[in-house]
Amino acid sequence: MSDLEVRLARGDDLAGILSVGHRTWLATYEPITGPEYVALGLAKWWTADAVTPTIRSGRTLVAVVDDEVVGVATHGMLGEDVVLWKLYVLPQHHGAGIGSRLLAAVEQHAVEHDHARIVLSHIAGNDDAARFYARKGFTETHREEGGSGMPDQVWMAKTLTAPEEQA
Repeated sequence: MSDLEVRLARGDDLAGILSVGHRTWLATYEPITGPEYVALGLAKWWTADAVTPTIRSGRTLVAVVDDEVVGVATHGMLGEDVVLWKLYVLPQHHGAGIGSRLLAAVEQHAVEHDHARIVLSHIAGNDDAARFYARKGFTETHREEGGSGMPDQVWMAKTLTAPEEQA
């Protein structure tokens, strides 16, 4: 996809980021978990109050096609590891390499900042996510019970290779 731009999010990307979140959560999670989980997740993780700090701190990347935000990745730290908190691409753009480009950008950031591992979680039953991350070299490390009717979390990790180690 030649007109794809992956870059750090800016303040004027907020509406596009929220749109990606709301559109992908409905399509991704409602068939697996039902509408209650979707509503809770959107209210917790896909509001201006939740997203703005990650934009300001340089932890959110966007994929933009024709001036539209079509994908989002948010990362942070979990102990010594970089954690991928969010990676979402609009369903109509699946299969175009956008998720791969966003993930590669997060991995590059981790390597540049001397982090040896990246971790992430997805909900049990999200087989598309499990397959995508496995293809990208992630392996399951453990599961956390969701409790109170919430889905279990499947944690995965990938050891990163510094550029000088790839030679």
